[in-house]
Amino acid sequence: MSATPHSALVRPPDLSFVDALGQVEGAPAIDFELALAQHRLYVAALEAAGLSVTVLPPAEGLPDACFVQDVALVLPELVLLARPAMPSRQAEIAAIRAYLPPDRPVAAVEEPGTLEWGDVLRIGNTLYIGLSERTNAAGAEQVRAAVTPLGMDVETVPVPAGLHLLSGLNYLGRSPRNADGPGGVLTWPAYRDLPILAGLDVIVVPESEGPAANVLALGETVLVPAVYPRTAAELWHRGWRVLSVPISEFAKADGGLTCLSLLM
Repeated sequence: MSATPHSALVRPPDLSFVDALGQVEGAPAIDFELALAQHRLYVAALEAAGLSVTVLPPAEGLPDACFVQDVALVLPELVLLARPAMPSRQAEIAAIRAYLPPDRPVAAVEEPGTLEWGDVLRIGNTLYIGLSERTNAAGAEQVRAAVTPLGMDVETVPVPAGLHLLSGLNYLGRSPRNADGPGGVLTWPAYRDLPILAGLDVIVVPESEGPAANVLALGETVLVPAVYPRTAAELWHRGWRVLSVPISEFAKADGGLTCLSLLM
């Protein structure tokens, strides 16, 4: 997102979250009760950043449904539904649809397209769509057809590392201390040479703090995963208000801060 959102949909994990995708064999298992506690802290952080938060009921039997960002993009003129690449996630579309704004048209990515919104970075009126294991060119072209009449542009970019584009690249907006300067982006080293970053203030996260690249920028406030003090300090020194949020249990399922809310 590049425009500051005013509200968010979130969904606490269901008991089936312990079977979520993205877990590494042999790694510590997801602690479900801790995940619930961390989700409550996440909601509190969104509210502290000024958002109105709607908490949806858990989606029974859908392990990854707490990652609501992946399934839809809400624009003032249009709702765009994803088509997840993983069959186990495709039922999440129907599970979220009733909670989306009813006052605008709905478009959906269809077969052979696949697209998850975790692969989409919005800067101004441009959607940068990462081509990854979860998002293909056919899905990107369907999004292009849907948003071009709205005056928006679409560019596709490779995803050199990580599950989604937003795993390692996120737009911060302009620094509160330099409102006339270029917008900032937080990125992994693997992303720093992408042509789309030309002219932006590129902040490269230390390799020891790789998961910290997935931050949630909400105007002058940025949510940062807890336990990454160097990244938090860098953002604070540049003028952002930093809220550190523990998400260790969601990280075990390859999830991050952006994944857990659908912003509007």
